[in-house]
Amino acid sequence: MIVKSHEADRYVSNPPKGLGVALVYGPDAGLVQERAEKLLKSVVPDLTDPFNVSDLNEDTLLADPARLADEAAAISMMGGRRVVRVRGAGNDLADLLESFLADPKGDGLVVIEAGDLAKTSALRKLFDGHKSAAAVQCYPDSARDLGDVLRDALRAEGISIAPDALEDAVSRLGSDRGVTRREIEKLVLYMHGRKQVALDDVRAVMGDEAEARSESACDAAGSGDLVRLDVELERLWAADTQPAQILRSALGHFQKLLQARESAARGEAIDTVMKRLRPPVHFSRATSFKNQAQRWSSDRLGEALDTLLEAEVLTRTTAVPAEAVTGRALMNIAAMAKGRM
Repeated sequence: MIVKSHEADRYVSNPPKGLGVALVYGPDAGLVQERAEKLLKSVVPDLTDPFNVSDLNEDTLLADPARLADEAAAISMMGGRRVVRVRGAGNDLADLLESFLADPKGDGLVVIEAGDLAKTSALRKLFDGHKSAAAVQCYPDSARDLGDVLRDALRAEGISIAPDALEDAVSRLGSDRGVTRREIEKLVLYMHGRKQVALDDVRAVMGDEAEARSESACDAAGSGDLVRLDVELERLWAADTQPAQILRSALGHFQKLLQARESAARGEAIDTVMKRLRPPVHFSRATSFKNQAQRWSSDRLGEALDTLLEAEVLTRTTAVPAEAVTGRALMNIAAMAKGRM
């Protein structure tokens, strides 16, 4: 039985009473762990309970195939159902699990955690086609899902969040549910004694200041704003930001501009192109990015990229101070944007 990713949180929070075996899988390892633990805790609230929890892995079961049935059939010394957790499962367990599903033992709940599985994988096919066992998908959160996760976690602590702060926070999250939970925990601790999260709070806790400053410097260079660029560079040097990090950020920025410019030349709207860029342009920079994409030609963007690549080579192969090389390259690009070169 397939449980789609968008239905999974509701399912694992209130699983069917008769559920005996579930496969929880997907590319988001943090989400796999979170949903597996919710299923397990629906039977045994304390997963450190040695009498009611058996914690196994694939290697253990491959070495001792009978162990799964033995643990599932074991009777709890304290009464009630037990749970069996199997971590790191892969297709090598497919035959063992097929045999177990054909003749399950005991009334314990067995939860198998796996990584990303192709539709054709033996393990996924086994659970997808089973009538009573569940196959719980764990794919990365959408922006809407992330907003719900963040709001719900803050609400549980008696904290609300301003709309612009929520949008900014969501743009910084999503790669892994475990990482998202840790970031939310940091935000909750930071908000101790206060009741509403503001945009500055999100940026203080979730933001990478060096990355944000590098992006600001890139925007200044791409916009031809020499004064702002000078200020941003001074701030970067004062924060001991590595020139290599700034150059990498600048290369990524101007490559995105080139991609947007060339797509626009083919008739696509820049707004549409920006939505496809990965990683996406932060919403607070969208207007600036769009203006830069309209300002530059593809040829000039190629020259800017050549300038950055030459700077990167110089910082690696010569004794010229890397800060000076990086600053000069960005200043030259800003002058190009302003039409002075």
